[in-house]
Amino acid sequence: MARAWGAQDLLLLSGTSALPISPLAHSAGLDGRLVGFHLFVPVPKMGVVEMAVAPGTDPVWVDQARTLGLALSKRVVLVKDQPGFAAARMALAQGLEAIRLLEAGVASAEDLDALMTLGYGHPVGPLELSDRVGLDLRLRIAEGLMAAGEVRFEPPALLRIQVAGRNLGRKTRRGFRAWDLDGRRA
Repeated sequence: MARAWGAQDLLLLSGTSALPISPLAHSAGLDGRLVGFHLFVPVPKMGVVEMAVAPGTDPVWVDQARTLGLALSKRVVLVKDQPGFAAARMALAQGLEAIRLLEAGVASAEDLDALMTLGYGHPVGPLELSDRVGLDLRLRIAEGLMAAGEVRFEPPALLRIQVAGRNLGRKTRRGFRAWDLDGRRA
């Protein structure tokens, strides 16, 4: 007799890069089932998946998610379930500091980004990455971390000014850089 498959057999993943999994799972009635599975964009080129697992998650789901990541040829990095996981926190910290340096007149946006691309080998600098992610999203993540008591993520005034002026980065073609209609730096 064939086994009947149902919703209880589905691997449930969240692609969020910043929202903690525990409250998401709880509010959806999925305690012990939901796994954070943050793929990086562009997915075909990026070789890692950040996996956040809430306490009490059934190890079967963790193993299935890890197996999926490996089947996608990704390095699976297991991180603590917390606001911002690990990658978003690291990128945000770097981006906020670059915004503070720009705000203080230390160097231009292009030069600050060049320090990280040419000096440290990053594919894009922190200000360009912020434009690509979206300045509004960067601000929301920073504010969420601040609300969780993480004072080091206080958003710089310049970030708030950019968002208030609807300069949200690539999606509005204005941010710390100018962007063309095809989403390339102008």
